[in-house]
Amino acid sequence: MASQHLLGYTESPRSETRQTEFSRAETVLTPGKDYRAILSTRHGDIIIELFQDQAPRTVNNFVFLALHRFYDGVAFHRVLAEFMAQTGDPTGTGRGGPGYRFEDEFHPALRHDKKGVLSMANAGPNTNGSQFFITFQPTPWLDGKHAVFGQVIEGLEMLDALTRIDPQRPSGVKPDVISRLAIVEK
Repeated sequence: MASQHLLGYTESPRSETRQTEFSRAETVLTPGKDYRAILSTRHGDIIIELFQDQAPRTVNNFVFLALHRFYDGVAFHRVLAEFMAQTGDPTGTGRGGPGYRFEDEFHPALRHDKKGVLSMANAGPNTNGSQFFITFQPTPWLDGKHAVFGQVIEGLEMLDALTRIDPQRPSGVKPDVISRLAIVEK
């Protein structure tokens, strides 16, 4: 953790074993603390600032799953050029999740207005689970449909290095995976 974006942060304790099935996300956020995520890939680390004040339910869900190692080893199953990289499905099919769904959480100040926006993937209103995506450019048509809950603050170049995968056009290319998703707090 040599990054200037992580000074003063300590890693949150993770469960000993990986879990991928839950009935709901338990509350894990501590009021007044700031949270960041370190998403590690074979290309390097992506550091994400989480917006726990504007999207507390969504950030809590993400942190809860990360602390249970839910995302470790999960593929980027949909990586579309000039759009976004999607992950968070333990089955790698684009249809999997944590075993529960939760409501949309939109904040007027959080928009899909730049590269590196972290947002929930869903199958329609109030169907959030574990899948999320990171934008490659502004995607304003997603505002009010997908809950923004973070922003990449370091490692944008790692997004560019991800293998492009379009599930609609199978190519046999091996997807990149999240080797580890750690949460840090201060």
